[in-house]
Amino acid sequence: MSSTALNKDVPSNNYFDGMKITGPHAILFGVIMLAYFCEQMDNWNFGFIAPALRSSWNLTMGDIGMVNFWYFIGMTTGGFCGGVLSDFIGRRKTFLLSILMFSVCSILNGFTNDFHIFVAARTLTGFGVFCLMVCSQAYIAEMSPAESRGKWQGYLAGTGLLAVPVIGVICRYVIPMHPEAWRYIFYFGGIGLFAFLIGLRYLKESPRWLVAHKRQVEAEQVIYELTGQRVDLSAVAANIPAKVPVGEVLVGMFQRKYLVRTLVIAGLFVCVWPAAFIISNWTATLLNGKGWSVDDSIMATTILSIGAPAGCLFSGLISDMGGRKIPIIALCVSTAVAGVIFGNVDGYWMIVTLGFLSITLVGACGYIAFSYAAESYPTRMRNTAIGFHNGLARLAVAGIQPVIPIIFNAYQFSGVYYFFALLVFLPVLFIGPWGQRTSGKSLESIA
Repeated sequence: MSSTALNKDVPSNNYFDGMKITGPHAILFGVIMLAYFCEQMDNWNFGFIAPALRSSWNLTMGDIGMVNFWYFIGMTTGGFCGGVLSDFIGRRKTFLLSILMFSVCSILNGFTNDFHIFVAARTLTGFGVFCLMVCSQAYIAEMSPAESRGKWQGYLAGTGLLAVPVIGVICRYVIPMHPEAWRYIFYFGGIGLFAFLIGLRYLKESPRWLVAHKRQVEAEQVIYELTGQRVDLSAVAANIPAKVPVGEVLVGMFQRKYLVRTLVIAGLFVCVWPAAFIISNWTATLLNGKGWSVDDSIMATTILSIGAPAGCLFSGLISDMGGRKIPIIALCVSTAVAGVIFGNVDGYWMIVTLGFLSITLVGACGYIAFSYAAESYPTRMRNTAIGFHNGLARLAVAGIQPVIPIIFNAYQFSGVYYFFALLVFLPVLFIGPWGQRTSGKSLESIA
């Protein structure tokens, strides 16, 4: 489509900055939200299923740790591969392939009776889940106006994370039906196939990715289809290198000009996300190990899980303030305090209340970190860098899985959450002096 008939109210060389979200644009966000909803069901369901699976198959706490370990190895690999793939083949294709993988593998988890096949399918589920998560971070950032990028990141993730209490409620009523009823939860995870089919129809490729690959006319057409306004991207297209070296895409984040921000963001991710997965994936099992019944453990974790979407929605309210770094620092400190209290309270409702608060705060911090990373690198390496940080974080998560039972056996429930508090506090020490302020800037201004 030609870019000659321009709307005079829209600046030349604009992507979405300064534009209102129209109906077609909102539908695209809705598809992302639906896919994220399905992904989060498959991501969180094992935390609810684990106590019942442990009883059904006579598994040890170490076996559960092994499932979690390989799941996060899959996520680590998916993070690295998803970032690279989406920079080379596009955000849309990577997004759709990811949905297909985690949906099919969830169904396989429900069918198998072999522990090793179960672990393998769960590993591939983690690969697909994190391919999509990594891709979606850059995708949402590139498809949103600069002035509300953090808001959309938080609101879309928050709405998608409503899957967490939904799957919790479903588990609460389905799993007690009989010893093998946990299989139904994995079958239900296959609904991601519907998101895949809808995505085939409504997802558009990122115009920024298209321009970076010398497809200016297609990029302008995508913007027109989503906003109803014609823009001229010739100036930004003219500034794209004729061919970006593969090495610059893969390791550009380690160049001298990006090294400090890479180390700061890597440190943030490898601290916050292992902490988040301690409280999301281990709480039901730890409460069960503390003497709570499977029923009470699942019910408490279901209530706690509402903190996940609450944290994302809360992040949408504060993410665009203080250049991202100030909300991150404030959330790290408050999460550490809440975690220490959570590990030392007694009584059902006190544990539920403090656990809910801890999940809300750590989730808000984690999702602001997604926007923070997306705004720290130019388009040519954005998703590869995001994939690196998320993959590294999941590698850290995988590494601590065998450690959690050891800490629990030595220091009980409170010891695990002292460790949680330490992890979320550490980023304050380096984001304060070296973190950048990134919110509100055009992605094209990143150099």
